[in-house]
Amino acid sequence: MGSEQGKDIFMVIIVILVGLGSFGLGRLSKNSQNPGIKIEYPDPIENQESNVISAVTDVGRPTSGKTFFASNRGTKYYSFGCSAGKTIKQENRIYFNTREEAEKAGYELSSSCQ
Repeated sequence: MGSEQGKDIFMVIIVILVGLGSFGLGRLSKNSQNPGIKIEYPDPIENQESNVISAVTDVGRPTSGKTFFASNRGTKYYSFGCSAGKTIKQENRIYFNTREEAEKAGYELSSSCQ
């Protein structure tokens, strides 16, 4: 009977030691100086569009006098009132003051903006 009681005590001690060891390892990992990985995302598209909208006057034209824009990868140009050019990303847009300036640069007016 003494040996059975000794086995039980030994098992209890093992369980306690494993629990304390696990707790200690968890605390060590929590106190680590490494802050881990931080993921930062750029501003959402809504914020970029609001920046553009804030630079536009009541009549829908930018305050800088530019009234036409085109994609730096395309062949068509659009007026600010034309909805066809809304899919062009801001970073890919180039701006023109007049139709003549856009056409001189090799662009032609989009058929959906006429």
